[in-house]
Amino acid sequence: MLKHSWPFLALIIFLCASNAYAQQDFSKVEVKAEKVAGNVYMLQGAGGNIGVSVGSDGILIVDDQYAPLADKIKAALKTLSEGKLKFVLNTHWHGDHTGGNVVFGPEAPVIAHDNVRKRLSTEQRIEIFKSTVPASPKEAWPVITFGQSLSVHFNGEEIKVIHFPQGHTDGDSVIFFTGSNVVHMGDDFFAGRFPFVDLGSGGTVEGLAKNIGDILGKLPAGVKLIPGHGPISTADDLRLYHRMLVETTDIVRKKMAAGKTLAQIKTEGLPEDWKSWGTGFIKTDLWIETIHTSLSKK
Repeated sequence: MLKHSWPFLALIIFLCASNAYAQQDFSKVEVKAEKVAGNVYMLQGAGGNIGVSVGSDGILIVDDQYAPLADKIKAALKTLSEGKLKFVLNTHWHGDHTGGNVVFGPEAPVIAHDNVRKRLSTEQRIEIFKSTVPASPKEAWPVITFGQSLSVHFNGEEIKVIHFPQGHTDGDSVIFFTGSNVVHMGDDFFAGRFPFVDLGSGGTVEGLAKNIGDILGKLPAGVKLIPGHGPISTADDLRLYHRMLVETTDIVRKKMAAGKTLAQIKTEGLPEDWKSWGTGFIKTDLWIETIHTSLSKK
């Protein structure tokens, strides 16, 4: 995925593999590497951004996009290191982040939160697409799972994997590369755009806002962030994203309390400050509806 190809996400993101393959010619996708900081690089192709740790211990990747891109991902990794792939971390279960597990899983252990294994091993429903996602092949399931956190000591640094509940999904992990001063946010962070919050997979808008606030409190000075989608970012970018989450949620909450219908709230829209945030995959109307549905469930 190129940095500004946000509409492209609407065709492939979060869909089951067969639907995604039918709608996208993966032969035309380029997988490109970009240095982030320290031992860490970012790969962009189609789907979620891949984080890569390279060094004397070998290679560790965070997420792996789609299975048809595996050879291109492997080729991109070879430009960074001749080392062997040792670990795969999944930030959550969606197919644009875990589709490559079926290829990379047999090569290196996949690590993820308990709920990622549960969701990959069973049929799931993505309400935003009115689509059912079949269980992934067993080869794609994480073989190491955890509840709250774990650490991988690799390439000279502690890589902390921390679960943040009820945000984008119920299985989100944020990856802290403590020596390189890089954090992979997964889909808790859509840089400069309204996010997809998978309410059917245990995500909540208020939970996401809380989690981002908590993460901001953990970030060291000068940190570089890898978002789930979008360009390499800074803590200031994440602060703006957090402000958007809090302010837009508060706007919808107050209008709901005043007795306004969803249709009325959509018609009134959101302030000009957030106009450009609705030009991506999640349009303004859909973001308002997501907030409304999430608050209504509460």
